[in-house]
Amino acid sequence: MNYGSLKDYYTAIGYKRLSATEVDPNTSHGHEFQGVNAFREMFGTEKRELDATIHYLSDSQDKEDLSQTGTLSWYDSRENQPKRSAEYRLYYKQDLDLIQDNAKPGDLIIGAMRANGSVDILIAESGSTWEQQLTWLFAIEEQAARGYETKVITEQGTLDFGSQTIIERLGIELQVSDDTLLEGLLETFCATFPTTRVFSDYARGTISTDSKEDPDATLITWLEQEEMLFRLLEKHIINERLNQGFENDVDGFINYSLSVQNRRKSRAGHSLENHLEQIFIEHDIRYSRGAVTENRSRPDFLFPGIDAYHDSSFPEEKLTMLGAKTTCKDRWRQVLPEAKRIQHKHLCTVEPGISEAQTREMQHHDLQLVVPQNLQKTFTATQQDWLMNLDSFITRLQK
Repeated sequence: MNYGSLKDYYTAIGYKRLSATEVDPNTSHGHEFQGVNAFREMFGTEKRELDATIHYLSDSQDKEDLSQTGTLSWYDSRENQPKRSAEYRLYYKQDLDLIQDNAKPGDLIIGAMRANGSVDILIAESGSTWEQQLTWLFAIEEQAARGYETKVITEQGTLDFGSQTIIERLGIELQVSDDTLLEGLLETFCATFPTTRVFSDYARGTISTDSKEDPDATLITWLEQEEMLFRLLEKHIINERLNQGFENDVDGFINYSLSVQNRRKSRAGHSLENHLEQIFIEHDIRYSRGAVTENRSRPDFLFPGIDAYHDSSFPEEKLTMLGAKTTCKDRWRQVLPEAKRIQHKHLCTVEPGISEAQTREMQHHDLQLVVPQNLQKTFTATQQDWLMNLDSFITRLQK
C-alpha cells in the first residue's frame, strides 16, 4: 500500500541540541528557542503566529506520549532597528509548560513544518530510542550544537514500514483509501470487527507471498497488508458511528475514542504473533504458543513445544523461547522470567531504531533481539552486527 512519501507529511525541518538558556527555568526565563535565523527558509520573514504541537519524546514509561498544543511567535527582534541586521526569534508562551517541565540541555530538538502549514516541535531525550528513530527518519547526520541546521524534505520514495511506524507514533494518521478492498471487507465482515486471528488470516489471503523464500520480507508484507485493511475497515465503522452522533454524551464519546485506541494497540500485538505463527507453520517448525511454563507465565512461543519444556530429561540447550512485541520500551523485560529453563532468550520486534542503551542492556540480560532484515537499517552499524533476522532464527530452530 502506498502511503505517500515523507514530504507528504513534513516539508522542512530545523534541528539542533537544546541549550540550558532555552529550556532551564533556573538559567533563563526567556521562553525562546535560540539560533533560529535559519528558520527563515521555513517560516519566511514576516511576523506570524504558528499553530504548533509540542512533543516530548522519551523512553521513560511515565513520560510516554507527552504532547501539548499551542502557538509559537515568529518575529524579528530588531524590526524597529533598520540599521541592524535581522535577528529572528521563536518564542513559546509560558503556558507551554511541557517544554520547561521535561526538556533538558543536550536533548535533540526538531522544528518540523507539516504539509498543512502547522509546526511540530519534536524534543527527543538525549540517547533515547526516539532520538535514534528521528535521526534516521529525517536523515540527520549531525546535530548542530548552537544554531539550527535546516533542510527541505525532498524524499520522493514511498514510505517504508519503519518510516510508517515512526510517523504514526507521532500521532499522524497515514492516509489510506481503496474502495475495491473496502468492498471486499464489508462483504466478508459486514462492517464489524472480526477476531484478530480471523482478520490476520484474511489479510494474508489478499496478497501473494512466499515465507519460505524470504520470511523477513513476508512478515513485513503481511503486517503492512493487515494494518492497511484494518484502517480501511476501522475508518468506515468509525464514520458510521460518528454519523449517528453522541447527543451531547461527552463520556460516551470519550469512551468510544479510548476503545478505538485500545483496539489498535491490542490488535497490533496479536497480529505480529499471528503472522509469526503462520511462518513457523509453513517452515514445519514445532512450537507451542502461549503455553504455561512457571508461575502462570505464558511465553509467546516455545520450541519445540511445551511438552519438551516440562520434560526434565529434555536437554535445556535444545529449548528456545521467542517473545513477540511490536514495540519494546521497558516492556522487553517482561520476557526475561517467562521460561526459567531457557537462559538465552529471543525477542522479535518490529520497532525501528531502538537505542544503543536499550540493546546493550538486552545483551547484558542474555536477550537476543530478532528484527526483520528490512528494519535493521534503522539501527547503528554496531547494533546491526549483533541483531538476528527472522531467517537466521528459523535456521537456528531447524538445526
